[in-house]
Amino acid sequence: MGKRSIVPFGPQHPVLPEPIHLDLVLEDEKVVDVLPEIGFIHRGLEGLVSKRDFKDYVYVAERVCGICSFMHGMGYCESVEHGMGIEIPRRADYLRTIWAEMSRVHSHLLWLGLLADGFGFEALFNECWRIREDVLDMLEATTGGRCIFSVNNVGGVVRDVDNATLLGISRKMDEIGARLKEISSTFLKDYTVKSRLVGVGILSHEAALELGAVGPMMRASGWDIDMRTTGYSAYGDLDLNINTSNDCDCYARTEVRINEIFTAIDLIKQAIDKIPNGNIIVPVKGNPKSEFLIRLEQPRGEAVYYTKGNGTKYLDRFRVRTPTFANIPAMAEIMRGCEVADIPMIILTIDPCISCTER
Repeated sequence: MGKRSIVPFGPQHPVLPEPIHLDLVLEDEKVVDVLPEIGFIHRGLEGLVSKRDFKDYVYVAERVCGICSFMHGMGYCESVEHGMGIEIPRRADYLRTIWAEMSRVHSHLLWLGLLADGFGFEALFNECWRIREDVLDMLEATTGGRCIFSVNNVGGVVRDVDNATLLGISRKMDEIGARLKEISSTFLKDYTVKSRLVGVGILSHEAALELGAVGPMMRASGWDIDMRTTGYSAYGDLDLNINTSNDCDCYARTEVRINEIFTAIDLIKQAIDKIPNGNIIVPVKGNPKSEFLIRLEQPRGEAVYYTKGNGTKYLDRFRVRTPTFANIPAMAEIMRGCEVADIPMIILTIDPCISCTER
């Protein structure tokens, strides 16, 4: 056994979009153990639920994270709505689904650009983010915001989108899909990319289940688990293709996420074709007196939202379990035994969102 040393990785590092600290226990260049540490940006957002009206708290929930903003607001609202027995208009369900999948596209494109930047492919990084800008423009045109949208509300959504605009979004999604297809071959076929990703960071089929991995990380290890199949919002009316891989490595996670962008585009187009006319919000009377837990599929995986009411306008509890929090044990596990030079690629293919994790 060689001499061991501990090398700190993060919380500030060029490959990390958000702060996480890892103590890497090394023998020469090989990682023998990983000790993750979080807590650098904890903001206590869950505690604010006892100080904010439950109808207004949606704006706090959205700020759990900027990239996952829409689905945090959506998860909070759906948990409260189910607990209160509120049935929102079907058009609102469809609008939430469209915006959720647009958020998934922009999140995955942001990640894809960061992955390209990690390889040093600056032109590819710029192209990924250029495509993402088109998605953000559509989100801004329909919600008024580019990252924090503030269109979710308990009882539905506060803004409608006319059908002509929705058809324009559908056509634009075709263009985005064609542009993405051109650059995705670079990620999936380029020799340099493959040399850095294939066979690196292997999370076996069994370990993915044992360690509780979620989202693309789990699906890249052969599990076809996706919360959208439960049919929440409008997903029950749409045909969903679950993207999986049995290769279990960094390349598989990259491939699954890229394919999920095309799946999200298809879901957006399906929802636009099927969206019904009608109201977008219903009045909410009374205060929550019950508790409810709902599971949603965020871009990084399954998120759990739990709310508990006491009959007043202030909830007793709001709890979120985010996908990155669930994936940290698996992230640490697949780093053990790898080369220290592979750590940045492993982290990037997991796509950790520390703002969500710490709240």
